[in-house]
Amino acid sequence: MPDPAPTAGMRSAVSPQSRIESSPQGLGHQKSKIQRALAYRRLWLVALGVYVLDQLTKHAIEARLPYPTFGPPGHIEIVPGFFNLVHVGNTGAAWSILSGRGHWLGVLAVITLVAIYFWRHTLGLRNGVVQLCFGGLCGGTIGNLTDRLRVGHVVDFLDFHFGSYIYPTFNVADIGIVCGVFGYIIWSLRQPSPPEG
Repeated sequence: MPDPAPTAGMRSAVSPQSRIESSPQGLGHQKSKIQRALAYRRLWLVALGVYVLDQLTKHAIEARLPYPTFGPPGHIEIVPGFFNLVHVGNTGAAWSILSGRGHWLGVLAVITLVAIYFWRHTLGLRNGVVQLCFGGLCGGTIGNLTDRLRVGHVVDFLDFHFGSYIYPTFNVADIGIVCGVFGYIIWSLRQPSPPEG
């Protein structure tokens, strides 16, 4: 006996959204979103690399040296008179600027990441070099933000000194941020000036 024809109620069980997603137009839209994401693949890869390396090195220091450790006898001397590994915390920004304002700096980090997303076209993020710069900046920003959420301060461990001068202690995330910012500045300065109207 042939199956009865589907009722109107059964036909309406398929939602309009499902029809759109299964249609050629819907599949094309999904493919377009994937293509747009892949267009920034250099940024994602660099950001992920900086973030993973930053967190791995910080966890290694935390496992090896108690907090805080700075100077003898606790530090790990790598190059005598020049480079040591230490374990200190920074509640401020680079070079301890705004020390004790960690929560505000965390909010500023989130605002920075959101601003980069919304202004990505203005910033020229389709360019491969720019993606490398902002990959370092984003990876470093997220790395230090992770520290603030996890332990309440940024974990610093790279200690360089030149004679009596001690350079502010920093980490891998800071390297990504500084290289990203200066790289983008250099790239911007090398761009041709727009023609005068």
